[in-house]
Amino acid sequence: MSLLSIDELKTLVEESQSPCVSLYMPTQKAGPETRQNPIRFKNLIREAEERLDEMGIRHTEAVDFLQPAKELDTHEFWQNQDRGLAIFISPNVFRYYKLPMEFEELVVVNNKFHLKPLLHLINNDGRFFVLALSQDNVRFFEGTRYTIRELEVENMPKSLSEALLYEETAKTGQFRIATSKGSTASPFSRSQPGAFHGQGSPDRDQHQKDILQFFYLIDGALHEKLREEKVPLVLVGVEYLFAIYREANTYQNLVEEGIAANVDIVKPEELHKQAWQIVEPTYTQTHKAIMELYQQIAGEGTGRASSDLKEIISAAYFQRVDSLLVPVNEQVWGNFDPQTMAVDLHSQPEPDDQDLLDFAAVHTLLNGGAVYTVEQQQLPNGALAAAIFRY
Repeated sequence: MSLLSIDELKTLVEESQSPCVSLYMPTQKAGPETRQNPIRFKNLIREAEERLDEMGIRHTEAVDFLQPAKELDTHEFWQNQDRGLAIFISPNVFRYYKLPMEFEELVVVNNKFHLKPLLHLINNDGRFFVLALSQDNVRFFEGTRYTIRELEVENMPKSLSEALLYEETAKTGQFRIATSKGSTASPFSRSQPGAFHGQGSPDRDQHQKDILQFFYLIDGALHEKLREEKVPLVLVGVEYLFAIYREANTYQNLVEEGIAANVDIVKPEELHKQAWQIVEPTYTQTHKAIMELYQQIAGEGTGRASSDLKEIISAAYFQRVDSLLVPVNEQVWGNFDPQTMAVDLHSQPEPDDQDLLDFAAVHTLLNGGAVYTVEQQQLPNGALAAAIFRY
C-alpha cells in the first residue's frame, strides 16, 4: 500500500492510461460490521466490470483487468482497515489506500483517475503540526483534519540530557551542534539576550536557562524543517514550559493555546482530537475569508473571479487559478479539449467523459493553486464551483 501524498497524486495524474478504474468505499475497522466490507467491495467490482463492458472491453478482459484488486479480498485485508478505501487500476498503475475518512461508494471508469474525494487529505486544508515537549521526551507530529503521524526531525535533540551531551561532545570538537538566533557559539556556553529568569535558587535559575537553550536547539532544527510552512503549530506538555519555548520560538504560526498533558503517556489519537479543536476555527475562518474575497473580487467586475464552470476548467488547465472552491461529493460530467479550449458538459456520463470538477481541482492543486472543499450549498448563487484567478 502506498502513502497518500502530493507526489502520489502526481503519479496518478501523469501515469494514467485508459481505461482508469477508480473505486471508493466506506470501511469498518472493527466488530461484526467488518463483514460488510467484502460485500460492498464485491458489488463495486461487479459495477466496474459492467462499466468496462460498456466501454467495449470484452468481459473476460475486464475480469482479468480487475484481478489485482480482487486479490485484496482476504480476511486479513478486511480486518485491517481504516474508515475508507480508495483503489486505482489502469494498465500500468495499481494503487490502494486505507484512509482515515469515510467515502461515499463510487465507481468511476474513464480515461483518467477520479481523485477529487482525496483532496481533503492531500492539500493543506486542515493541516497542522504538534510539538510535544518535556525535559525527557520531545516528539513532533504532523496532523490533518483526519490523521496524525509522528515525524523525525533531523538534528533535533529528544531530551535535555541529550542536548547537554551534544554540548559536551561539541567541546571535544567531534561535531558542531546547532546554534540559536544566528549565533556561531554553542547555545549552552553563552548567555542569551532576554533569557528566561526564574525566581528561586541559583541552581533553579540555571536549570531554567538550560531548558531555554534546549528549546533554542529544538527551534533551530524545526526552523529548517518548517522553513516554507504556514500551517499552525500546537504545543503540548507541562504548561510552565510553554512560556520558555515561546521565548526561543521563531516559527510564525505557533498558536497561542497549548495542550496541557503528560507527553510520556498521551496517545496520538488524543493529541489529534485536542489539537484539531484548537486549529479548526483557523480553517473555518480561512474558508470564510476566501469566500468573502471571492465575492469582493467578483463584485469589482475585473474578470479575476468567476463561477462559470467552463471558464474555470480552462483556467485551471492553463495555470490561472489561484484559489478554487469546489464541492467534493458532486460530479459534473463532460470533457475538455486543450487545443480548442472547448468544454462540453453532459447531464449523464458518456464514454470518455470525466468529472470536470475533479479535473479543475486536481489541475489547480498541481499548478500551485489552493483548493477549498465546501458543501454545494455554500457556493454563491447555486454555482458548481467558484474561482479566483491569478490574472
